Amino acid sequence: MDTILPPLPAMPPGTLPRVLLAGATGLVGGYLLRALVDDPGIGLITVLTRRPLQPASLLGAERAAALPEGRLRIAELDYEHLDKHTDLLQADWVFCTLGTTIAQAGSQEAFRRVDHHYPLQLARRAKVLRAHQFLLVSAVGASADSNLFYNRVKGEVEDALRALQFESLTLARPSLLLGDRPKQRLGESLASHFGWLMPARAKPVHAAQVAAGLLAAAHEAQPGVRILDNQALRRMPQAPSLASSPTTA
Repeated sequence: MDTILPPLPAMPPGTLPRVLLAGATGLVGGYLLRALVDDPGIGLITVLTRRPLQPASLLGAERAAALPEGRLRIAELDYEHLDKHTDLLQADWVFCTLGTTIAQAGSQEAFRRVDHHYPLQLARRAKVLRAHQFLLVSAVGASADSNLFYNRVKGEVEDALRALQFESLTLARPSLLLGDRPKQRLGESLASHFGWLMPARAKPVHAAQVAAGLLAAAHEAQPGVRILDNQALRRMPQAPSLASSPTTA
């Protein structure tokens, strides 16, 4: 079993945080990566990926070409063996936007692997390596007591992350996501047309707003556990540069 070390001292004033991002090829992760790259208050950004990728495939050719040397690192790794990648996982802030659907994953077991096992494995390694913050995209209705499998898995991973006792843990709980996907999901397509009929708790939210909420929470670094509910996320502004979808791979 890993030995969890005490957290590192607070970063000295003027020190830029090192950031780890898992899920950059997804909808929220793509917007978040662009926000991180545009943020002068961020240091080295490490993107974790399960397949070979180039900066241009994540950011577009023009944005990728403008990146300063050493600003972005893309690390291909196996989430089943994160203990072999300690040198790539050292960071101050860890963002996890991994997520799928049961339909996409093919089974409940495969869904649980992506939405529960991988985020928890990443968080455990981050805790061992003394990250200050962990920020997760969960879902509205997340509860370990839910009768719905999807919501129950989300709640179970939230509870497991709480038990790790990060200095700062942020759990974003968006409803259906809006934004440009190569292939839009049925529920999100319906929500984009009829979302105005839904209660505030369930109204669709733009993925760029979720990304903005996560980044704002990281800068605020509120101690303990912070829940960003759907209403709070919907109040987040969309930066003009994030209004259109990033290039996806």
